[in-house]
Amino acid sequence: MSGILPWVAFNAAVLAVLAIDLGLFNRKAHDVSVREAATWSAVWITLALAFAGWVFYAHGHHAGMEFIAGYLIEYSLSVDNIFVIVLIFTYFGIRGEYQHRVLFWGIIGALIMRGAMIALGATLIERFHWITYAFGAFLVITGLRMLRHDDASVDPDSNPVVRLVRRLIPVAGDYHGQKFFISGMDAAGRVRWMATPLFIVLVVIETMDLVFAVDSIPAVFAVTRKPFIVYTSNVAAILGLRSLYFLLAGAVTKFRYLRLGLAIILAFVGVKMLLAAHYPIPTLASLGVIVGVLAATAIASVIAARRDPNGTPQGPITPA
Repeated sequence: MSGILPWVAFNAAVLAVLAIDLGLFNRKAHDVSVREAATWSAVWITLALAFAGWVFYAHGHHAGMEFIAGYLIEYSLSVDNIFVIVLIFTYFGIRGEYQHRVLFWGIIGALIMRGAMIALGATLIERFHWITYAFGAFLVITGLRMLRHDDASVDPDSNPVVRLVRRLIPVAGDYHGQKFFISGMDAAGRVRWMATPLFIVLVVIETMDLVFAVDSIPAVFAVTRKPFIVYTSNVAAILGLRSLYFLLAGAVTKFRYLRLGLAIILAFVGVKMLLAAHYPIPTLASLGVIVGVLAATAIASVIAARRDPNGTPQGPITPA
């Protein structure tokens, strides 16, 4: 994983797949069906597993297990994002056929931001070893706080980034299909570019992802210190977020114990990071804990829903 070639090859492959996705399969705005979302989810998971196979082959069993553990952590925490995305789209009244475009460009921005954050995190860990204890403590506290949060709502109008965008860029009053920018006349009769409300939605989703990344990236650093593994596992999980959203958006709130599961996972990886110097937890054991917790909370949620169909579903999880 040393050298620049693996990084260039991986990012080139990601850009090629995204170009095919947007340019060939999703050129026209349309409602994404559950069947289409399931197909794309299978495609993204298959690609992630294929890359994991290459990691096993090229860099050994330990690196391969680290990739899978990092991928599972990020993929499970991505479900957290879906709650908030549902609220954002509902708040702004975004029609189904335009949601895919927003999520596509949102993921492009997320890849860039997370790449920068991973590079910064790797540099901090390499130069200041004590930062691992700070990351570990932060994850434990985040897990505990997640358990105490009540159902939360998202108020995009209070987002400081959104307020800044509205000050810097004129915003049109109405949506214009799937366009993020349009040209129009201002109050003085001058022709100028204006952002559409759809661009504001994109800004909100980007800032929310940035907040969630503060939790998820240190969590992946708990299972591996290799920047390439952290980055590729993050990217592989994020690429599947759009299809996962369309697949689960209508049912995700029924998993009433998901908050408990994610809180346990965050606290566990935080403890793992705190103990790494003296009592390292094997990657295989970490993988077993993550899979076991996700399976247990999913099964418990299904059983609870059957016993009490009218029970209060779980609301969104707000980052600590």
